[in-house]
Amino acid sequence: MAKQAYWLSDAEWQRIEPLLPRGRRGAHRVDDRRVISGIVHMLRCGARWRDCPEVYGPYTTIYNRFNRWSRQGIWTDIFYALTGSTGMYRSASIDSTYIKAHRSAAGAKGGPSTTPSVARVAGKRPKSMP
Repeated sequence: MAKQAYWLSDAEWQRIEPLLPRGRRGAHRVDDRRVISGIVHMLRCGARWRDCPEVYGPYTTIYNRFNRWSRQGIWTDIFYALTGSTGMYRSASIDSTYIKAHRSAAGAKGGPSTTPSVARVAGKRPKSMP
């Protein structure tokens, strides 16, 4: 089964195009519609940025644009224009499959696995031997 690429519709693009930053210095930006479609696709599927389909361009461009615009607060305006909600809530949920437990978190007592016998420590002969 082939992956389906997500593309912004013309109506969605018309709503968010005025919100995009213009007149910035630096390198010429690649096609905004393609990059934003790639970002929305990756956010919807929940995959790693590295697994971004090639039709959206290099995954580094997709990630860098998302990261840069997140710091600038541009995505809250875009999400509100697309969905009517900023997507920010006061509560958070953590998926426990992501949290890694320390190797000593199993509850076992730490320290050396063998303990010397009391007789050996006291300098006496062990009682279990004749």
